[in-house]
Amino acid sequence: MISKRLRSRSKLHRRVAGLLALAVALIGMGFLYSAVVPDPQTANAQQDPAQVREGERIYNNTCISCHGGNLEGEEGRGPSLIGIGEAAVYFQVESGRMPAVQQGAQMDAKPKVLTTEEIEALMAFIQSHGGGTTLPEEHGEELRGDNPARGGELFRLNCASCHNFTGRGGALSSGKVAPDLDGVSEDLMYAAMLSGPESMPKFSERQLTPEEKKDIIAFVKSVTDGNNNPGGNPIGGLGPQSEGLIAFIVGMAALLGITLWIGAKQ
Repeated sequence: MISKRLRSRSKLHRRVAGLLALAVALIGMGFLYSAVVPDPQTANAQQDPAQVREGERIYNNTCISCHGGNLEGEEGRGPSLIGIGEAAVYFQVESGRMPAVQQGAQMDAKPKVLTTEEIEALMAFIQSHGGGTTLPEEHGEELRGDNPARGGELFRLNCASCHNFTGRGGALSSGKVAPDLDGVSEDLMYAAMLSGPESMPKFSERQLTPEEKKDIIAFVKSVTDGNNNPGGNPIGGLGPQSEGLIAFIVGMAALLGITLWIGAKQ
């Protein structure tokens, strides 16, 4: 009888100990999560409230019809903007793709509608709802790396399959097109790599470090600014396609000329 009571107490003690260990583990995970994940309220407090309110006004005037009053999107009209971050907002609005004129396979670049100050306010408003990827502190030529040769290797590995190996763009599936990178600013290219617009993938720092992104931009600028054609006319900069066509036309014309010359001699 006494041994049964001892065994039952031992089982009870083990169960209580297990529950206490689980409770301690859960509390520890909670503290760890709160330490690692930033508090949205704290993140929002770092932004200018007046700028966020101005961004909300702009959003209500230009974006709400497609993306909804709570930024959760409208089915068939526009995706959710919660957590996309300021980098995505900057790319879409600075390039003129947003606000969109009409729905389509993809939004094409056009002259931007909003001013720089309005874009910054809209970025702050979207960033205050869920956070997301932010832009670097550098701007313009500061985003060009020091090693365009390495940038060329990275571009051919990660980007050339869609943008062509000199950034001239190309056709994709379902009516989409990889845009020509001629004249695209350093800020837009960096924002595109961060946000992954439309068919383009996002490149995290694990895939491409900030220095590698800057080297890619340096390479693109070196081949799209018109100062990297030591062989003469770039023939559109499309590489083997246009060069092969010119070689075929010139070669066939030469063969035809030689054939006619030989015939005339006979």
